Parts: sequence; C-alpha cells; structure tokens
Amino acid sequence: MIGWREWIALPDLKIARIKVKVDTGARTSALHAFNIRPFRRSRRDWVEFEVHPLQQNNTRIRKCACPALDYRWVKNSGGGREKRYVIETVAQFDGQEWPIEVTLTDRDQMGFRMLLGRSAMQHRFIVDPGASYVLQKPLRRAKSKHKQPRER
Repeated sequence: MIGWREWIALPDLKIARIKVKVDTGARTSALHAFNIRPFRRSRRDWVEFEVHPLQQNNTRIRKCACPALDYRWVKNSGGGREKRYVIETVAQFDGQEWPIEVTLTDRDQMGFRMLLGRSAMQHRFIVDPGASYVLQKPLRRAKSKHKQPRER
C-alpha cells in the first residue's frame, strides 16, 4: 500500500531521495530535468541532464548521464504532446528496487519534481489516495543492488 505522495530513491542517478506524486492517470513516470543534451558514447545514444531533486529548491543540482532508451511523444498534463527522452533507472521504495522507465521533462512549475506512473508500480502497489508518505523515507545515501549500465 502506498499513498498519493511518497519518497523514492534513484540510486543510479545518485538521487538519494525525491518526493514523487503517485499518478495512476499517467502511464510513464516523469522526472524534472533541464539542460537536456543528447550525445553518443561507444556507439550508443546517451542523454546528459541536470535535476533539481528537492521541491522549491533550485540551488541543489544533480548532473546525470545515462543511455537514452527512446525519444518519444508523450501527452503532458495539459493535454498537449511533447517529445521526451526516455531513460531506464532503478527505483528504490521501502527496501525494494526495480528498473523503471522515466521521461525527462521540465517540471519546474509543477508541485513535484517527479511523477510515478502506472507502469512503474504495476503489480507492486495498491494506491490509497487518502494517505501520504506510507513508506519509509530512503536513507541519505541510496545504493543500488542493480549493476550500472556498462559502456561498450
């Protein structure tokens, strides 16, 4: 059981904790990202970006780079369509972890830096829309049990 908002860790991106809005209306999860730049590394498409992991705080910046899984059209909260990079990263919730797909978009004006969509929580959680922060808050230094993507 999870609430409509929770804490999550993204250890592959070195984000020890970030508040997420649990959004059963969104298929894919979305992460606030800016300065998004695609590049090639070892014959693969990668994307470099920066994240403000804390709500209402634009001073703390986490620089990230990872393989780009896709570049696809996504319907945003206003009903418009925008093209976004998609990455795969590990999500940690309350001692559990699994890979999720996340789109990168500017969520600076939104209340939460990340949305957790249906595909990330499918067959894992039941959402109680009246509850908040049901799960344990991640530790300050989250480490993934999964292996980091390797360069080839």
